[in-house]
Amino acid sequence: MNEKDLEKIVAEVTRQLTGNKVAHKASLVFPKINLGKGVFDNMEEAIEAAKKTEEELKVMPLEFRDKIIARIREKIMENKELLAEFAVHETGMGKVGHKILKHELVAKKTPGTECIEPKVWTGDQGLTLVERGPFGVVGAITPSTNPSETVFCNAIGMIAAGNTVVFNSHPNAAQTSNLAVQLVNEAAEEAGGLTNVVTTVMKPTAESGNILFKHPDIQLLVATGGPGVVKAILQSGKRGIAAGAGNPPVLVDETANIRKAAADIINGATFDNNLPCIAEKEVIVVNEVADELLYYMQAENDCYKLVGEQIEKLVQTVLVEKNGKKIINRDFVGRDATVILKAIGIDAPENTRCIIFEADENHILVVEELMMPILGIVRVANVDEGIAIAHKLEGGNRHSAHMHSSNVHNLTKYGKVLDTAIYVKNAPSYAGIGFGGEGYTTFTIASKTGEGLTNAQSFTKARRCVMAEALYIR
Repeated sequence: MNEKDLEKIVAEVTRQLTGNKVAHKASLVFPKINLGKGVFDNMEEAIEAAKKTEEELKVMPLEFRDKIIARIREKIMENKELLAEFAVHETGMGKVGHKILKHELVAKKTPGTECIEPKVWTGDQGLTLVERGPFGVVGAITPSTNPSETVFCNAIGMIAAGNTVVFNSHPNAAQTSNLAVQLVNEAAEEAGGLTNVVTTVMKPTAESGNILFKHPDIQLLVATGGPGVVKAILQSGKRGIAAGAGNPPVLVDETANIRKAAADIINGATFDNNLPCIAEKEVIVVNEVADELLYYMQAENDCYKLVGEQIEKLVQTVLVEKNGKKIINRDFVGRDATVILKAIGIDAPENTRCIIFEADENHILVVEELMMPILGIVRVANVDEGIAIAHKLEGGNRHSAHMHSSNVHNLTKYGKVLDTAIYVKNAPSYAGIGFGGEGYTTFTIASKTGEGLTNAQSFTKARRCVMAEALYIR
């Protein structure tokens, strides 16, 4: 093993432990995003370019799509550190090391054309074939929480399905999303000379999004974001796939491995500072084991517990008043726990990962989805009370839910009642998207419209071809 190899190993271990910096690069130069390589000045031009490319892509063989996707995966791995740094630099949210891991996950576990295999029936009356065909040009809305990861994940699945894509990214993460768009187009050009396989606008706005929603060349709309954009998609009059918000509860019963549950919950809730929509947002725990859970959260998982007036200070800091209603203070979304604690006058240890506090199920910081490393802990008398409260707090999003238990009947009952697209048992929440769990990954989890974890097949139409009394040999 040479010195460079040793340095790489040390850097990898360091970044996975710290999750907040790129250990092997002291600094990165952020690229300037210019027009070109899929980035246009206005939405009409972006759609026109994607439509033109779609005419070329749809006649290409699957092998060509595979080549593009393989090169996209390579581009992600080649630029993961830059993309992670760029996202944190632009948005102020999350952790660089965790965003690197998310890019690796997208590159390695986002499925491609293998999802769109045809189905065939043969019999005495002939042959019937069902194939998956593209919609054409897909309009996609991406969030600030996973700006480049969502672009890459959507691009792989949508291109695998035979579509081109027009993105309208979150304005607060436009530069990072635009860099991802340019890298996808570089991959397509290098794989076979195709240009503008995905497009976007330099400065996305609500107006550019409105044009995308209404444009006649857009056949499918896919939204990954908050309730506002999901509502717009569902009211567009077009076929829509809506990946919206969740407020995922985690339930711990008296049969759980409490030490492991504490570690899993905090690892999931603090991953990228709680930005993932699947992450644990509140904890419901049977009173019999609540003290033990709190002990391990503090003693072994770097949690800081607030009490009394400290909790009210937290409310006043992470929520703001708007039109007579308390809403999330965006200044603290995805920020480190120590930053939030400092804002309420607490100088916590530098290694503090999560803020915890005890409350009842009606506390505003339990009810609201914060996307911050903050967990309210709600005690319940028994598992049935816990299931009922978790169901209420999940809010009918049917997005994600988690449970720690060794009682298969309790696990089953919880899963049936909450009826979520993702249900993780005895693991951190991110196991649900293939990070430490089996299965493929996605950053577009469509609970509202029922697709669940989307893949290439989600972005296709079914086409049935029937040949009667022929093409079967038996």
